[in-house]
Amino acid sequence: MTSEKPDLLLIHTSAPMVLPGLEERFVVHRPPEGSGPGGDRDAFVAGIADRVRVLMVSTFFGADADLINALPNLEIVINGGGHYDSTDVEAVRARGLPMTYTPRLTTQDVADHVVSLLLHVARRMCEGDRFVRAGGWPHGPMGFGTRVHGKRLGIVGLGDIGRAVSRRAEAFDLEVCYNGPRRKDDVSYRYYADLMEMAAAVDFMAVTCCTAPDTRNIIDGPVLQALGGKGLLVNVARKCIDQTALIAALEDGIIAGAGLDVFESEPDLPAALLAMEKVVLTPHMASSAIEAKEDQRDLILANLDAHFAGQPLPTPIP
Repeated sequence: MTSEKPDLLLIHTSAPMVLPGLEERFVVHRPPEGSGPGGDRDAFVAGIADRVRVLMVSTFFGADADLINALPNLEIVINGGGHYDSTDVEAVRARGLPMTYTPRLTTQDVADHVVSLLLHVARRMCEGDRFVRAGGWPHGPMGFGTRVHGKRLGIVGLGDIGRAVSRRAEAFDLEVCYNGPRRKDDVSYRYYADLMEMAAAVDFMAVTCCTAPDTRNIIDGPVLQALGGKGLLVNVARKCIDQTALIAALEDGIIAGAGLDVFESEPDLPAALLAMEKVVLTPHMASSAIEAKEDQRDLILANLDAHFAGQPLPTPIP
């Protein structure tokens, strides 16, 4: 790295602790707060475009082709997250640019969150907290939760996160099965090729599958009907739940409850979801462990250091 710091355009980072490392290595440019494509951001980018050598984005705040192509001296795109579909990867590749990401750093944290959501919904922990704080306890018992151990858990998508969930589920004496595009030869869990069939066979369902065209809204009305009136749903996957169908299923008692970390139009949630006692809602925070963010910081900086040292990138996108 030369004594003159390269210029870096920072669209977003989900690991703010990376900023000191970036500022040590680069001249960091940040668009005006709240600005998106068009208007203020475009004017800001135009003023620095010729100098920018690094573009940094995140899972939810990426870069379109217009932005990528507006930076003539761009050398590398750094995505500070495990998913990169918010960035036009084809535009990056068309420029012949390398792009990195931070995969599998939050797998265990997300799995922890899945199990936490399941426990909170089944045992009515958030309801219990509200009940105690509101002074309801002296006036009588709140009511019962449902047992977790000994039940059947169906995992939709037995990838890295699904497998981590399955290991935790075994510790709770849950019987695990899974659905996905193909059977996994290295596990003994029962495999259901048909999602409806699995939904009808389980007590709880955890949605951990990847975001893809064939997984969009796969949890729909018929699947929820099959899960049934005692069934609980936990979701940490993006774009896989038909939210309208889920709200109707919860309102009509088609399923018993849900723990949700991901929503259609974040951060704006439907009033119907906000009003439901039998739903536990968290603000897309399954991966938000401080240790995970520190790991992301370290990997982001390692990729940048490798690029400017002319060394192989630790985690280029596939």
